[in-house]
Amino acid sequence: MKRMDRMMAIVLALQHQTETAQSLADKLEVSKRTILRDVQALSEIGVPIYAVSGPGGGYRLMEGYRLPPLQLDTEEALVLLLALDGMMKYSDSPFQQARWTVRDKICSVLPEHTLGQITPLLGHVEMEVPDRRYKTPYLSELMKYAANGQWLLTLYRSQNHSRQLNIRPLRVYAAYGFWYCEAYSSHHGEVRTFRVDRFVEVEASSMPESEVEHELGSLSSSKEATVFEQSVHIYAKLTYRGALLAEQDPHMGHLVKQTEDEEWEVAFDCPASEWSWAVDFFYYIGLDAEVLEPVRLQEEIRAKAEQLVRKYSSND
Repeated sequence: MKRMDRMMAIVLALQHQTETAQSLADKLEVSKRTILRDVQALSEIGVPIYAVSGPGGGYRLMEGYRLPPLQLDTEEALVLLLALDGMMKYSDSPFQQARWTVRDKICSVLPEHTLGQITPLLGHVEMEVPDRRYKTPYLSELMKYAANGQWLLTLYRSQNHSRQLNIRPLRVYAAYGFWYCEAYSSHHGEVRTFRVDRFVEVEASSMPESEVEHELGSLSSSKEATVFEQSVHIYAKLTYRGALLAEQDPHMGHLVKQTEDEEWEVAFDCPASEWSWAVDFFYYIGLDAEVLEPVRLQEEIRAKAEQLVRKYSSND
């Protein structure tokens, strides 16, 4: 980071809260001595920074001081517009109107030469989001409930039926063109991921805090034990197509490696609780993967393939 950019970042940080030299150094990944020099330079050019000693002390900005209107360089503007482009591809969200107006506002304040530099790039760089058609009427509520740590009584529609679930939302995220809610489900006794568009009803509920802490604490311990004590090592060779499919998986995608010009591999420890997923995944990608370890996984994939052969052979 250039010194001018770093000094700007210091002022932006101080506009929000008091910071010590060490906290600024940690955030900006420089030494404490560098921060002290930057603060001195800012004071010399007229930025009203003052130090407060004692517990809770540090550097502060004089009350009422604000930076001039935001100026974005080419890379910063490109980051913002790319992120907005990805958000615009989600068919339903609480940001429907805002995502368009904020784009127009950003473009209207950019200098012509900056806009001229990023416009050609936006035509060739994009965030890929599958085209989905669905409605998420409870997305805003789920975001608020997750932020508040509140329990909900919901009616959730799965592929085959609907059921009432008491859940505590932990986070809401977008992936693969869908909105998801990761939540602790008292019915399942574990954290589950739910498609937001499948919630039919959502209303505030309650559960004793002691029970919440007990359930979440037990869940955390049991999940750690499962991963540590009952994981199974999986190693597979992949074709180009197999590598693309494996890279889309949120848990093992980052472990895919290219070993030859036309050969890839993936190796990871699969929790015992996810064994069925592993069998289904490698069966699904078929000839685009060759499982080398463990033998048990090879055998279960072969068994599924034989079932498929028998199913279609019975018509002969």
